[in-house]
Amino acid sequence: MKLSLLSLSLIAVLALTGCDRVDPNSPLGKRKAIYQAMLDTKEDLGGMLRGRIPFDGEGFSAGAAKLDELSRQPWQHYPDVKEEQSDARDDVWQRQERFKEMARELEATTAALVSVTATAPVTAQTVAPAFQRVEDACEACHKEFRAY
Repeated sequence: MKLSLLSLSLIAVLALTGCDRVDPNSPLGKRKAIYQAMLDTKEDLGGMLRGRIPFDGEGFSAGAAKLDELSRQPWQHYPDVKEEQSDARDDVWQRQERFKEMARELEATTAALVSVTATAPVTAQTVAPAFQRVEDACEACHKEFRAY
């Protein structure tokens, strides 16, 4: 009896968990995947600068290029109207010009980071200021447009 009750409870919990899933092929699913890849890449780069991961100039340069490429991708996956599951504030759709401006600012900071990594030698000291500007651009947009 206890086993069947436990099994039934487990099935119910798993079924309810599946209800909140985002379709990976939807615009929301696609941009969430891009944002997650950006976060993972940014965490690796930040880890190198903060000593959590050994600094590797080539690896940092490759990560910067990947982050730059990713920074240009999520914007195409914002539909004309907000999806129910979106974590973005309504302002994304109501203040499109400002949102697009901040997107371009992020793209400019990631491009500048790549530019800094093009000059040898690539050291933590030479890339840290440009990386901080990338982090600042991310944070500014999140403060203005993401619902926490």
